[in-house]
Amino acid sequence: MPNYLYFFIAVVALVLGFILYSRIVERLFGADEQHDMPCERLADGVDYVKMPTWKVFLIQLLNIAGVGPVFGPIMGALYGPTALLWIVLGSIFAGGVHDYFSGMLSSRYHGRSTPDVVGYTLGNIMKQVMRVFAIVLLVLVGTVFVSAPAGLLTGLTGWSMSTWVAIIFAYYFLATILPIDVIIGRLYPLFAIVLIIMAVGVSGGLLAEGYEFFNWAEWTNQHPQGLPIWPLLFVTIACGALSGFHATQSPMMARCMGNERQGRSVFYGAMIAEGIIALIWATAGMTFYESPEALAAAGNPGMLVNQICTTLLGPVGGALAILGVVVLPVTSGDTAFRAARLTIADIFSFNQKAVPSRLMVAVPLFVIGVALTFVDFNIIWRYFGWSNQTLATIVLWTAAAYLVKRHSIHWIASIPATIMTAIVITYICMERIGFNLPYGVSNIIGIVVAVAALGYFLSRKAWFDANVPLALPYETVKN
Repeated sequence: MPNYLYFFIAVVALVLGFILYSRIVERLFGADEQHDMPCERLADGVDYVKMPTWKVFLIQLLNIAGVGPVFGPIMGALYGPTALLWIVLGSIFAGGVHDYFSGMLSSRYHGRSTPDVVGYTLGNIMKQVMRVFAIVLLVLVGTVFVSAPAGLLTGLTGWSMSTWVAIIFAYYFLATILPIDVIIGRLYPLFAIVLIIMAVGVSGGLLAEGYEFFNWAEWTNQHPQGLPIWPLLFVTIACGALSGFHATQSPMMARCMGNERQGRSVFYGAMIAEGIIALIWATAGMTFYESPEALAAAGNPGMLVNQICTTLLGPVGGALAILGVVVLPVTSGDTAFRAARLTIADIFSFNQKAVPSRLMVAVPLFVIGVALTFVDFNIIWRYFGWSNQTLATIVLWTAAAYLVKRHSIHWIASIPATIMTAIVITYICMERIGFNLPYGVSNIIGIVVAVAALGYFLSRKAWFDANVPLALPYETVKN
């Protein structure tokens, strides 16, 4: 069988995952098209703005994607075809479940941000933990996606790095405080289409130019530095399989969605679309370059995107590459700061309809963001990877607790939550940014903590059943 057929089998598997498994997830959640929606009961013309399904889907796709399903899978391709397996299985059984519940639970809880959603299901202690994780993660994402595009634009234009940093931060500030339909609602659907065209163009170019798909891929760890697949692959490829950052973005679209039945397409569907994009770029990494060593030596992910696009698609590809490594990270950065504003506003019950109230939250956030641009990019990124997947793990446990309350099958969330618990604990134990323990010891600790977490969750089923709200009455809204 030609190797390219394996790629199409993986794509079909993702599509079938959406058609079949997402319906199971939707049914277990209990989506109800008659349920009151936040955009109708809490409309404010700023954050609670009803938009059509197609627009909400495209904005959600761009919000959760950016360069995540491009850069991460390219780096993950160094591990070989295991990366493809994680993208497919992760998107269907972990990422799709995670994104659906993070969006739909927010909708049931008036569009509240992720920390409040977690607090309603796992209790006040976890809410406080999530507040820290969510805000830190969002500010890190916003900062990371200033430095990378500013550096590229400096090389393209000759303008100074500080000038581009200032311009990008100015744009972020406007996108953070203006009503969601002014910039994000108008531009993001177009940028999402660019992301899709770029991915489809790359896969079509590989086929048209006669490249042998997966020419060096084997079912062994092929990383040139011998880095272990477990747990590093599952942190390297986040967007495109499972990413906690998505949970911080989903509440923004939960505030704009007009019907709960749209959630399957908007949240689960966007995750599957991102999985297909990730699959394309991981395949490109294992096909365009003749060996994992060549892939590793080709430069940073931005340089790889530029080389692949310009070679396969010519001048059009070059333009798409520039958009991909400049516009896409910027569109993740601005929504990160916007989500941080909404999260802080939820914590302190600040009404965000008036401009001064938005400025009161946004200005301190951007002061911190500017300060972080002076910190080493690589250090920030390593901490982002771990905190991102830790947040995803907590959200999966949140979904499991909600399903216990509904007397539904909680295993669709608790199994991936248990696996991810083992991954994030093992990672922080073995990495230098954590405890720097031996690999074998770290694995044992990760497994023990994961099993203990599952046992604790099962012992708390009665508490979840008694205390988790299936929805909140609108009389409880403070802001």
